[in-house]
Amino acid sequence: MIQTLTHLPHPHEDGPTLASHFTDLAPPLNARQAQLEASRCLYCYDAPCVNACPSEIDIPSFIRNIHTENVQGAAQKILSANILGGSCARVCPTEILCQQACVRNNAEECAPVLIGLLQRYAIDNAHFSEHPFQRAAPTGKRIAVVGAGPAGLACAHRAAVHGHDVVIFEAREKAGGLNEYGIAKYKLVDDFAQKELDFLLQIGGIDIRHGQRLGDNLTLSELHQQFDSVFLGLGLAASKQLGLPHEDAPGLLAATDYIRELRQANDLTQLPLADRCIVLGAGNTAIDMAVQMARLGARDVNLVYRRGLADMGATHHEQAIAKANQVRLLTWAQPEEVLLDDQGHVRGMRFARTHMENGRLQPTGETFELAADAIFKAIGQGFDNEALHDPLAQQLHRVGERIFVDEHLQTSIPGVYAGGDCVSLGQDLTVQAVQHGKLAAEAMHAQLMLNVEAA
Repeated sequence: MIQTLTHLPHPHEDGPTLASHFTDLAPPLNARQAQLEASRCLYCYDAPCVNACPSEIDIPSFIRNIHTENVQGAAQKILSANILGGSCARVCPTEILCQQACVRNNAEECAPVLIGLLQRYAIDNAHFSEHPFQRAAPTGKRIAVVGAGPAGLACAHRAAVHGHDVVIFEAREKAGGLNEYGIAKYKLVDDFAQKELDFLLQIGGIDIRHGQRLGDNLTLSELHQQFDSVFLGLGLAASKQLGLPHEDAPGLLAATDYIRELRQANDLTQLPLADRCIVLGAGNTAIDMAVQMARLGARDVNLVYRRGLADMGATHHEQAIAKANQVRLLTWAQPEEVLLDDQGHVRGMRFARTHMENGRLQPTGETFELAADAIFKAIGQGFDNEALHDPLAQQLHRVGERIFVDEHLQTSIPGVYAGGDCVSLGQDLTVQAVQHGKLAAEAMHAQLMLNVEAA
């Protein structure tokens, strides 16, 4: 139970009914549907969908394999570029990436090839008798990976393929990072993140050590001395603050904390439910939080953003999901005051109406109040600076909060690489994190082998 919400009631529906609200957001294609959808692909030369894919999957090739009923070949094509292709097929915003770039996405045809669903079909229906990737001969090199999220896992797998021994240091009880703890429950169902992890680890040569937190019982200095290369896949673990009084009042918390609790809950009936709730933010996490609270039975869910709909980080597809679940999207409103009841619990929030004036966001002078039993912050994640407080870590060059890396994902410290949300390169997407991990592993391998040859 989340301590700050212990005063709230539980959902009124029974367990099976609640569970039915968190089934697959997008049901998978069957074999006939996959065949028909694959037949729509034009197998473009220099396909724009490939250029739009952060992990550079050969999309026309894997779709052709589906069309010729070579599902395993399709899956191997996907996994060779993106070892977490199954989860990415479910959570990746394909509507603004590969499918938006599809040449069939035009006024005459109106619909792109459903690349995400075809990718999921290939991964889900490939039945490998053995792991499709084999390790190279052992190199004798050891690589430390900090963080078992998408970036860290992708780095570990690719490094293991090259014959290196990998140790992943993970703070939490389970590996998977965002896929395990931070994605809406209806997007990754049936414990998919752990099944994907089990498949990835079949390559061998990867050891995961849990309860290891950088800045607590682990330092970058130690890892740099003990391993041949280090990869930092730290993510952004700290929730940003509103900077308002009463921000620690019962009933106000980070959306990511609730989403984590929801994803790990075996019994949804025991979760705290805010009958009236406010979600602050404009990204996919805000949408995930609002929709899940609505599906748990909240009567009044308001997602509030200080700018307009066009500026929201959440895609139109995600906004449509929110509206379909009766989430009210309120824009041009900035949090001004947390309102408390006589017991000191959250009872609502006062907002200042905003507008753009000379290119800057300004208050209009008007205010309004919304009643709420709980307020969830989804205003962005920040860097946990405690992770990098040892002397070597403090030498890392930063771009704002994030770690600076070059085009090879190497930090300012030789032999230390980084990727995913904690770096200044690319988009904060699962598929982008996977690509970072993969490219960092390739760069590590090239440098380590170059050192061996030089010796």
